Amino acid sequence: MPISFAHIAPVLMLIASNVFMTLAWYGHLKFGSKPLWLVVIVSWGIALFEYCLAVPANRIGHAVYSTAELKTMQEVITLIVFAVFSVSFLGEKLTMNHAVGFVLIIAGAWFIFRGPL
Repeated sequence: MPISFAHIAPVLMLIASNVFMTLAWYGHLKFGSKPLWLVVIVSWGIALFEYCLAVPANRIGHAVYSTAELKTMQEVITLIVFAVFSVSFLGEKLTMNHAVGFVLIIAGAWFIFRGPL
């Protein structure tokens, strides 16, 4: 099957949406002195962009991916974006336990995409 817009666009849009989602959910942790009401409002504003990308990504992607494949793709992308964000923005370290957990999640994704057993 040739690769089409419906194959590529959802992946790119989900990557972008996850950057916004991760920033909205975890970016405020770097600004612990700011009032909670303020970070909630700012996070909501950031999350709007996440929704504006994630919803169309799933609509476009559903033409070529199953719902389970779209959800799995979303989770793997979320994990990768979160790992990069937590190390680069929050300065946290990834441990061997994280690596093992990530590998197990990716193994689960492989089973979703490989088709029926």
